[in-house]
Amino acid sequence: MDKIVIEGGNCLEGSARINGAKNAALPIMAACLLLNGPSRIKGIPNIVDIQTQSEILRNLGGEVKKLDDETLEIIFRDGENSDKFTAPYELVRKMRASICVLGPLLSKRRRAKVSYPGGCVIGQRPIDLHIKGLSALGAQIETTEGYVNASADKLVGTNISFTGKTVLGTCNVMTAAVLAEGTTTIEYAACEPEVQDLANFLNKAGAKITGIGESKLTIEGVQELRGVDYEIIPDRIEAGTFMIASAITRGDITLQNVRADHLSAVIDKLRETGVEITITGNEIRVKGNTVYHAVDLMTVPYPGMPTDMQAQFMALLCIVEGKSIITEKIFPDRFIHAAELRRMGADIRVDGPSAIIRGAPFLSGTEVMVSDLRAGAGLVLAGLVAKGTTHIHRVYHLDRGYERLEDRLSKLGAAIKRVRV
Repeated sequence: MDKIVIEGGNCLEGSARINGAKNAALPIMAACLLLNGPSRIKGIPNIVDIQTQSEILRNLGGEVKKLDDETLEIIFRDGENSDKFTAPYELVRKMRASICVLGPLLSKRRRAKVSYPGGCVIGQRPIDLHIKGLSALGAQIETTEGYVNASADKLVGTNISFTGKTVLGTCNVMTAAVLAEGTTTIEYAACEPEVQDLANFLNKAGAKITGIGESKLTIEGVQELRGVDYEIIPDRIEAGTFMIASAITRGDITLQNVRADHLSAVIDKLRETGVEITITGNEIRVKGNTVYHAVDLMTVPYPGMPTDMQAQFMALLCIVEGKSIITEKIFPDRFIHAAELRRMGADIRVDGPSAIIRGAPFLSGTEVMVSDLRAGAGLVLAGLVAKGTTHIHRVYHLDRGYERLEDRLSKLGAAIKRVRV
């Protein structure tokens, strides 16, 4: 078991390169089940969730190997391993995104047995919309003994209208529909960049998907998809985390390999707070300021404020004078980290789906515990600015989504290290 130890107070400066997006890589890796032949995917971060997804794909008969530090080759061949359709509990329990193998398995092998997913504890995240969409395509689905069991003699395109935005649900229905007979439309589809990236990947492989980036997707079924070379988009949540690292320490960091158009809500809110941001091509310079302003923010589906940036903004607002309010519209119970920040001296009151924050003069280092991936990022950010020493436990959550976070922050001037306990 590891912990992260931080001596707060250092101003971060320098440059950092942002990795490929975890939340784009995972469904794209799963979609390789649909493709005949090798695919080489560049921009893959070296994180635990990628390792877990690789094991799931190997368990389903795929060949997965690293070609270099950021490139995976994934090979599935038509006619092979058609009897392998089970994603077992011991792997799926580790992360929620593993549910995204459900659609490709059903589409390609006509059967899927996928354990109910695990991952971070951040509130209710049902998969009823996944089941609704796949059933509309012609699948027979039942849930028994903790597994989703799906089968279909064939899938037929239809009109599907989601009753709420679901990123992984959109991915599952999209991957099931690409080889279905006829045309499928998805109303109220998720528009997140990671969903767009999956659609672009599938189109390069031979799919016919239109309306990418809009709330209505149209998918015309095709006979076959082929392996391709593809590069994952940059990780907007990792970029946002490093942007707040610069802001909270009043530093000056230039981020490389960034899509500013994917970060509009984050950039706008940081500027409203008083952070100086300069965008040049695929680089963003984030410069802290001596005076910040309290702000209110609300997490909503893209292109609004991502729920995965909520904990990081909370850490920043804990040291901003005045009252700020964060309203969580995606996962209203996603405030477990507030209690840990209070241990550091933060003034936070949770009232239903909102957290009311009154900026404290300073935070104090102490022992804190990570409850989920992004909560861990928020605690690290708070530790960077806290007086004294912060000990962060259960950092395995962080390793699910950030590659060597402590090393990368150390190169920017943070006094941070990982310690075996």
